[in-house]
Amino acid sequence: MNSKSFASLIAAGVLTCLASVARAQVPPPVPVYGANVTIEQARKTLLAAIAEADKQKLPMAVAIVDNAGQLVAFERMNNTQTASTVIAQEKAVSAATLRRPTKALQDGLAAGGVGLRFLALHNAVPIEGGVPITVDGKIIGGIGVSGGSSEQDGMIAKAGLDGLAAAAK
Repeated sequence: MNSKSFASLIAAGVLTCLASVARAQVPPPVPVYGANVTIEQARKTLLAAIAEADKQKLPMAVAIVDNAGQLVAFERMNNTQTASTVIAQEKAVSAATLRRPTKALQDGLAAGGVGLRFLALHNAVPIEGGVPITVDGKIIGGIGVSGGSSEQDGMIAKAGLDGLAAAAK
């Protein structure tokens, strides 16, 4: 093999490696919006979340918003801290309008560096407990939960989503 062929082979290998690195840096597709959450879907999600919070003896506020961040359903359990009323709604709006769980924002902020950009976004609540509500892979709204630790809020939000999924079967 002559030096010209060897150099071409090396260049092709480097370009192949660079192309795979570039592909690896492309973010996954962002979920698209579907029709807005119906009042029936919102109630099922809300009731499942409240039932789990009651089972865990966690006083919670739970908000369900449509995919534009407008309130559809809300409940605040007895003995829930007053601030949770607004916090739950803000988490739901953040999840629905930014199309990602608020835990993703929390994790990005905790990582620092480029993750600090979340501090500049309007309606970005970087605290676990807000999750988009999806049906058939499309975002129809968001659920936001507040009243416990961020992990407890996230657990109750997931219970709400699980309740909606179970009701759809």
